[in-house]
Amino acid sequence: MASRDSEFLKNFWIPSYVLVPESAAESSQIARGNGPECPVLVFANSKSGGQLGGDLLKTYRALLNEKQVFDLGEEAPEKVLSRVYANLERLKVQGDQLATRIMESLRLIVAGGDGTAGWLLGVVCDLKLSHPPPIATVPLGTGNNLPFAFGWGKKNPGTNEHSVKSFLDQVMKAKSMKIDNWHILMRMRIPKEGPCDPIAPLELPHSLHAFHRVSETDEQNIEGYHTFRGGFWNYFSMGMDAQISYAFHSERKLHPEKFKNQLVNQTTYARLGCTQGWFLAPLFHPPSRNIAHVVKVQIMKRNGQWEDLQIPSSIRSIVCLNLPSFSGGLNPWGTPTRRQQRQNDWTRPYVDDGLIEVVGFRDAWHGLALLGPNGHGTRLAQARRIGFVFHKGATDHTYMRIDGEPWKQPLPIDDDTVVVEISHHGQVNMLATHECKSKSVHDPSTHYNDDAEEDDSSNGDSLADEFRKFGAADTFKIPDEFVKSNKNPE
Repeated sequence: MASRDSEFLKNFWIPSYVLVPESAAESSQIARGNGPECPVLVFANSKSGGQLGGDLLKTYRALLNEKQVFDLGEEAPEKVLSRVYANLERLKVQGDQLATRIMESLRLIVAGGDGTAGWLLGVVCDLKLSHPPPIATVPLGTGNNLPFAFGWGKKNPGTNEHSVKSFLDQVMKAKSMKIDNWHILMRMRIPKEGPCDPIAPLELPHSLHAFHRVSETDEQNIEGYHTFRGGFWNYFSMGMDAQISYAFHSERKLHPEKFKNQLVNQTTYARLGCTQGWFLAPLFHPPSRNIAHVVKVQIMKRNGQWEDLQIPSSIRSIVCLNLPSFSGGLNPWGTPTRRQQRQNDWTRPYVDDGLIEVVGFRDAWHGLALLGPNGHGTRLAQARRIGFVFHKGATDHTYMRIDGEPWKQPLPIDDDTVVVEISHHGQVNMLATHECKSKSVHDPSTHYNDDAEEDDSSNGDSLADEFRKFGAADTFKIPDEFVKSNKNPE
């Protein structure tokens, strides 16, 4: 049995000299005819999932070379990957065939929440590696939308040897799938007073490490303006859902000892949804704060032309969705019928088609429609680019969220040029299991079954209507020409 386990783990083992430049290689390692079939680098957030992150680190280090397992709390992934790939390139030039094979077949494993996974995805995308490795995600967070979208589940996994070996086996069998990367750029006139930097829950979330003010030498910088940029893979949301997320993350940062397991986290999230008024939005959230009253939305469809997007006045939250997983595995877009696609000029939602789906919600009761058969939010658009132009003086702040990580965004109340734009920004490779929910336009095996039953509802309100019968709430990079054309919104 031990011998069989040892042979299995050789599929993933990377020798130290490949990982650490000063390590000496044994002649047998360099001359070896076959390298590992599935070499992996493992990144774990020791602070994720209570003690699960730290326990996973211990198990992976016991099974693999401890030098191929990294704690994200101790070393940033960009430093690790830059160092490892520089060494691989050096060895390749020297004719090291083992190093070359490892570089060509390397896979990454990241254990943490959606924010942690997005952090690593961003690093791989930004480094522009010669052989970008595909990434498998271990679900250690609360929502775990990224792992769920690619078949890795949404429940926190076991941390013992059996569980880790089972996951490694899935990684070796998984297929690579490209997904779109979306860029966010926000620009506002420098306020006369007050801050305008994103306010995170006590400390900056991982995904916001890449959402920062650009330097004065950046090509996107414009004198007299503050410009921020970042990116996401799963979703960007704005409004009341992000407000609830902000409250949850703030409480978790203040009292981490209360958030030791996934069930407690999800229960707390639901409680905050009630106390923050998400289930009684008309009473707690004045109409003046609804999306249509705060911001003007423009979209660019496939034809490349900007056009205004009409947002229903009751919408309090807007979600720009790339993957079919939101709020713990729900799909806000659903599957429109062929008739609905023709009428609205929509296509099937794929994760690598350069299009993003835009969905609106009125309140939490509206969101409950996602739990029903064929449930979905209010479908607003499919777009190549999206622009948000905040109305002058409409509000002094809003809440935003990217891939599960929220922040409070101060807005200058005397400014009429606060602009946020979302645009396509390349692709990155993910690893997907046979249970993958995401669909690729380039992979026929993942295409939709057109003979399958499609939803026949136009607004996704059927389940929400049922709740109302029982007394529920009655309502759940920027181009310069874009900024110039929106300095004086109507």
